[in-house]
Amino acid sequence: MMRFNKWTARAAGALFSAVVALPGAYAAGGYEGLEASGANVHDMASLQRGAKFFVNYCHSCHSAEYMRYQRLAEDIEGLDEEMIEQNLLFGDQELTDYMKPAMPYEASADWFGKAPPDLTLVARSKGGVDWVYTFMKGFYLTDEGWNNTVLENASMPHVLWELQGIQRPVYETVVDENGDEQTRLKELTLDEPGLMTPEEYSAAMRDLSAFLIYMGEPAILERERLGVWVLLFLVVFTFLAWLLYHEYWKDVKK
Repeated sequence: MMRFNKWTARAAGALFSAVVALPGAYAAGGYEGLEASGANVHDMASLQRGAKFFVNYCHSCHSAEYMRYQRLAEDIEGLDEEMIEQNLLFGDQELTDYMKPAMPYEASADWFGKAPPDLTLVARSKGGVDWVYTFMKGFYLTDEGWNNTVLENASMPHVLWELQGIQRPVYETVVDENGDEQTRLKELTLDEPGLMTPEEYSAAMRDLSAFLIYMGEPAILERERLGVWVLLFLVVFTFLAWLLYHEYWKDVKK
């Protein structure tokens, strides 16, 4: 895991303020649906990378106040307490602390107009994890500045453009049901490549999405593992109960 510049992390973390503030539907004239994140919460390597992206890009501004750092080491295989202390803790934070941001809550409200919300449950509320994933991939640059396919005229600039690169919009003219011509966004093209290829950036956002799913329900890893055994037990129990039923009632039915 690697550390990123703290001010970059602070600015990038603010991006999620826009993500959770106005989830809604796709922008008018944009695409017609959200892109499936494909996040796999059972992929431990993906969760590790997602934790890195969350802490280094989001956590300086946003809290995950229902999660302790220590819980990450308990749930995510391959991530131990030493790795967390070396890569995910900043300042005087400790393993047993809740994941609260370094930025003061009152100051954040002054800087951004609204304090960045807690992200612990963002994948289970608002627009859901696919909304966040698509939003993170949907920035494009126009002559007026940054815009987004999911949230039109978002006030937040694309602070991750160095990773993704600069996308430009391609428009098309269509005739609506009333016979009027409408200009709508057809697609995005990569005008300037970033530090990541489009595939790498999508994978990074997928990892972040997986981590957000995990944070929204940390017990999901254990719950689904135990669920298989519970279902098997119920099948065996039902079969035994059926045998007992026939054994007890065979004489009565005669």
